[in-house]
Amino acid sequence: MARLRLLDAATVPIGGRNLFDTGDPGAIVAALAQVPELLQPTLAFVGAALGPGAASARHKEIVILRTSSRQRCRFCTDAHTPVALDAGLSPDEVRTLRGEGDAAVDDLFADPAERALVAWVDALASATGPLADDVWGQVRSHWPEHVLVE
Repeated sequence: MARLRLLDAATVPIGGRNLFDTGDPGAIVAALAQVPELLQPTLAFVGAALGPGAASARHKEIVILRTSSRQRCRFCTDAHTPVALDAGLSPDEVRTLRGEGDAAVDDLFADPAERALVAWVDALASATGPLADDVWGQVRSHWPEHVLVE
């Protein structure tokens, strides 16, 4: 499997060096630093998407963790596991979102809005065409479009 070389303080172009001033900035920055002209705009976007907004931190982490797991991004799944716990998800909820253990989403998530959110992520992750009307209708019955976009 091909791997992307992660830059460090010694190899990062001058435009990204400030991000390495306090140590290792993490794998996302170390990868993006290879294209310095995209580094700052991408970090600004990620910061805005993950920062305070219409969706709660808990709900953002449900989407991020489930998407990461469904797309088989081990790095993202592992990186967001502690973040999801900090955002208020239980260890059992986290395991289920990761696709581990025997518990079903419907058994652990009492909130129908959260169950609809997970079903929406699952449908998007496996979609090969337009999203089914019933999945979209269910998630939209609980979530306004601007929250889903966020």
